[in-house]
Amino acid sequence: MFAVTILGNNSALPTLDRHPTAQVVTCNDILLLVDCGEGTQVQIARYKIRRSRLKYIFISHLHGDHYFGLIGLINTLSLLGRQDPLFLFGPPELEQILKLQMECAATTLQFQMHFTPLTEENQGVIVNDKDLQVSYFATRHRIPCYGFVFDMQKRKRRIIPEQARAYEIPAAFFSQLAEGADYQRKDGLLVKNDWVTLPPAPGKKYVYCADTKYTEELLPYIYQADLVYHETTYLHNLAERATERYHSTSVQAATLAAKGEAKRLIIGHFSSKYTELAPFLEECKPVFPNTDLSLEGATYII
Repeated sequence: MFAVTILGNNSALPTLDRHPTAQVVTCNDILLLVDCGEGTQVQIARYKIRRSRLKYIFISHLHGDHYFGLIGLINTLSLLGRQDPLFLFGPPELEQILKLQMECAATTLQFQMHFTPLTEENQGVIVNDKDLQVSYFATRHRIPCYGFVFDMQKRKRRIIPEQARAYEIPAAFFSQLAEGADYQRKDGLLVKNDWVTLPPAPGKKYVYCADTKYTEELLPYIYQADLVYHETTYLHNLAERATERYHSTSVQAATLAAKGEAKRLIIGHFSSKYTELAPFLEECKPVFPNTDLSLEGATYII
């Protein structure tokens, strides 16, 4: 299972029916939270996200609509008796902010929280967990801001059961075959792994492009991604304003997805000035047909 669930799809100001940026990436039994705008923990409850499976949190930058919900979520996890460690990634100043908030409230967490600072100098791989690898890259925003690449690579080989049985390999050895082991039969025949297995299934890639003005510097990261999320704060008639404020338009997001040969695009981070979102899709589709709106509560399978 590799999927993205949208918890919030709005930019700076929350509205009655749209919340600031937050989304959950599901990778088999692991949940990863990407950004944590105000009200995220309420959205987690609303859409029945299992808090106990949340292991990693990634904060792209320190504009409030991307992290103002974080301290509340962390406090709730502690109040609920969480004991498993939580791994948090974000700009270096975020650690200081959280420490100050907890010190002022005399809060002691019931679990360990491991913080990894994100800096432009050190961008690259930050998580290797089972089949999942996560890396980060710099976007172009008013303050330091980062996007994330989620690579789910199947590492186990696929067993061909009829071939394995033909070579008299016991089922108890199948798990070792999946890891790439050869099988030594009692009669001395060494059964090569590739006689009875196939290479791992192709991997999948999801790329989260946080707040950014249009820049083709992002193309190497989104190249041929299975799914790309890109902000579209404004419709394209406000392209000049978008550039001034280091944001992107609908057409710009679609253009980047097309140039990056992405397979699918979802757009979000809509300005609160818009009450209707359909025009964003109408502007994107002529440029990149396989575009969807990020809708709160919706899950997109990768």
